[in-house]
Amino acid sequence: MVAAALDRPPSPVSGRGRASDGDSFRLGDDRIRLLGLDAPELAQACTNADGRNWPCGRVARDRMADLLAAGPADCRPEDVDQYDRLLATCLVAGRDLGAVMVAEGLAVASGRYWTEDAAARRDRLGIWAGDFAAPRTWRDDHPRPQGISGWLSGLAF
Repeated sequence: MVAAALDRPPSPVSGRGRASDGDSFRLGDDRIRLLGLDAPELAQACTNADGRNWPCGRVARDRMADLLAAGPADCRPEDVDQYDRLLATCLVAGRDLGAVMVAEGLAVASGRYWTEDAAARRDRLGIWAGDFAAPRTWRDDHPRPQGISGWLSGLAF
């Protein structure tokens, strides 16, 4: 009986969300990470069809903010990640946030949303219009500073 309780997914959460980036947001005190997609990091830039850089990470975050502004988010968490974020599928006004982000080419599919991903690639939408580093690759190449000393070492004096 105890094992069954420990394996149970977290309870559903809902409310008004505040975008953190293109695949995560805050819902009150809860931090949510959408399942099945990976959006460009906030500081990440992509290249458009003309070879010009554009702030794809900020554009993805802004689109997430727009989607969240449409109403309360209803999230069904399936797990919790190592950063204590709820891993969830979330709907706003009946729309699956992950599906929208992938379909608009502002995130890549990662375990779900393969149909939306294929259509965005085919239509060369968002990040698929030019070149970009996969978000996982970009994170590996741009590690976050650890602690205050790591943060300070990144500053130019």
